[in-house]
This record gives sequence, structure tokens and C-alpha cells, in this order.
Amino acid sequence: MMDMDNFLDFESEDPLVNRPAVTKKRKKTIGLDDLLTDFYKEEDKLMREISSKEDSFVWGICAFGDQKTPPPLSFPEIKSCTLLQSFINDELNSVIDISTENGDTFLEGLLVNGWLSKLVFASRHLEESVATWTFNLMLYSPKEDLRASACDFWCAILSFENEVDLQPIKIDWFPSYSELKIALESYGFLFKFSSNTDSARSNSASRGPAQNIRAWLKLATASCQMRNKRAMYLTSEAEELIEVIICLFSDRQLQGLLVLLNECMLSAISYFTNEEWESSCEKIANSLACRVPKDLNCLRIVECISVVNTRCKLFRSTVAHQILLSYFDHKAPSEEEILKLLIPINVKDKSCDFFKMYIHLVLTENWLLSNQLLEDKPVLKAMWRHYLRNCSCMIASTDLRCFASKVRNKASYLLQGTVS
Repeated sequence: MMDMDNFLDFESEDPLVNRPAVTKKRKKTIGLDDLLTDFYKEEDKLMREISSKEDSFVWGICAFGDQKTPPPLSFPEIKSCTLLQSFINDELNSVIDISTENGDTFLEGLLVNGWLSKLVFASRHLEESVATWTFNLMLYSPKEDLRASACDFWCAILSFENEVDLQPIKIDWFPSYSELKIALESYGFLFKFSSNTDSARSNSASRGPAQNIRAWLKLATASCQMRNKRAMYLTSEAEELIEVIICLFSDRQLQGLLVLLNECMLSAISYFTNEEWESSCEKIANSLACRVPKDLNCLRIVECISVVNTRCKLFRSTVAHQILLSYFDHKAPSEEEILKLLIPINVKDKSCDFFKMYIHLVLTENWLLSNQLLEDKPVLKAMWRHYLRNCSCMIASTDLRCFASKVRNKASYLLQGTVS
């Protein structure tokens, strides 16, 4: 008997009757927390990329190339100096046995132990042979004890000479700026502002500076401090010295010498008389503005000038002003004209260069805030505030273009300081 519950043959072939079971897929629900997490992950990734790009803009120049062969340190004339002969001819020499053959070794011992300067002070006379011998040991000797002791010797001589109430020493020879310049050239100093990429052409094994650069800076500092008793340098030489120091400030490998560099800078700036400084300040600033690269290095050379006194503040302001003028090809004859060029910048424009805008902002800050211009010119102060408002208010916090946040944050900070 036929089973009435079974499908007929033709029914088994009917797709409507024999439909496959439908598997229901459960859709994954994405919550608000997941969306926020993904959003912040992407934002953090983007911020890291921007920060990495901004960090790629660094200051630093290559102030030194390959060192030259230093001059020989053989000084046969030192063996005939009066100081050494006085020991050779002394009755006690039969005990210590000093001769012209070992005389230089004996003098080196006096130098290292600090007795050479005491003997010079006692005799009130520094012979030329002793002066040139110690000078060359200071700037060219590879031995730390000799160059450090020779540096201490010369610093003691110059500081003693600068004393007002003490009987002066007869010094047969003084180091000139040309001798300092020759030494700097032997260290590989380039006397120009070049980018760090140029340093790749130099052999790292022979690249300067020599360790004697410390003694060089100490001697330059002590020499400038003698201006009240003796003008060691011409005005033009002192101007060049300041440019050299600023160039050294911009070399990253010399960051360990910042204290010495700052002391040397302050001494060199104080070397000028008030009348000389009025013209020299502008001349040095013009020269630096023409030579420094138009990148973060120009901010470095401005900010390395400390503002401990009125003269330094004027110098910092003048350097910043001249560099700012060079950015605009000196097309702004007055202070107001410079700000008129800065204010109309359209930050909404996609081609807006925020890196250059940041440099302009920092330069303008140092130019205006390092002197009394804003106090003396209310119109200039109003334009300065207008410029800061544009930079701080017109750049959105969501603007993730490179250096946009730096410009906005810097301008906002400065704007707070303008509120009276």
C-alpha cells in the first residue's frame, strides 16, 4: 500500500517544496564605544605622523670640515730663555741637573704644576719665547695636561694684567686675532654657515674641531675682558669673533660647550665701546642675515643670544629684525610695513606654509619683545596683537597640517602676554 506521507516523484523535484534550510546570519552590532576607539586610534596615528614630520625639521650646521696638520711644537728658542738660564746657572743646579737638552721638559713640569705663572709674576716679565711656546701648546698640543695648563697660564696672565691696582707685567708678545684665526682654520673651521648634509663629504675621522677648541674659547674670552687695559682686537676683528661664536652655537656637536660659548659671547659683546656698538651691532646682524640658512638655524642663532643686559637684548632684536627683512627681500622699509606683510596671510589656504609662518612668528617675537618698540609705538602694538589673533583664532584645533598647531599654540601664548 502506498505511503500517503511520502513525496510523489515529481514533488521531490519542485524547488518550492524541497527548499534548502536558510541559515540566519546574526549581524554584528558596532557600538558607540567601538566607533570612538577606532576614531581615536586613527587620530593618534595621524598625530604621530605629523609629530614625526615636524621633528624632522631640526637646527644644526656643519661648522667644521677636515682638520689640517697642526704646526710643529718644536721651539728650540725656549732653551735659551732667561728663565731657564737662571735655573741652569744657579748653584743648586748641580743637584737637579738642568741643561739645555732637558730644559723644555723641565719647563713643561713647571707649567703643569702651576709654577711657571708664579715665576713670571715674581719677575714681572713674560719673555716672547715663553709666551709663544705656551700659546702654541695651548692651541695645538694633543696632550690634555699641557694644553689645559697652558690655557690656565694665559688666563692667569691676562686676568692679572687686567687688574687695576697691581704692578703690570712686561709682556713681550701678545696673541693677535690672526693667530686665533689660524688656529681655528687648522681645526677645520669653515667660516661659513653650511648645512649638515655637507658634512657627509668630510672624513669623520679627521673632522674638527680639535679638543683645543676649549682653550681657544677661554683665551678669546680672557682677551676680550682686557679691553679696559689693552685693545687686543680691532673692531672688525671683534665683529668677526662674534659671528664665529654664533656659528659655533649652531653646530650640534658643540652643545657640551654651551657655557664656554655663552661666556665668550658676553665678553665679545662687552668688548665694544657704546659708540662702536651702535654701528657694529647692525653690521653683524646684516652679515648673519645674509649668511644663515632660511630654516630653523635662523631661530637658533637668534635664541643663542642671551638677554642678560640691555646691549644683548638690542643685539638679539636687531639680528631677528634683519633676518625677518631678508625673508621679505628688504621690501618692508618700516616696522609697520613688516607687520602689514604678515597679517594678511590666509591660513585657510591649502598651500599655506605653516613652517615658514612659524619662523616668521618667532622672529617677530624676538624682534619686538627684546626691545621697547611696542611700548614706544602703540600702533605697532595693536598690529602685533592683530597678527597674533589671526594666528591663534583662525587656525582650527582640528587643523592637522604640519606646524599648524605650533603656530596656533605659540600665538595663543604670546597673545595672553599682550593683555594689559
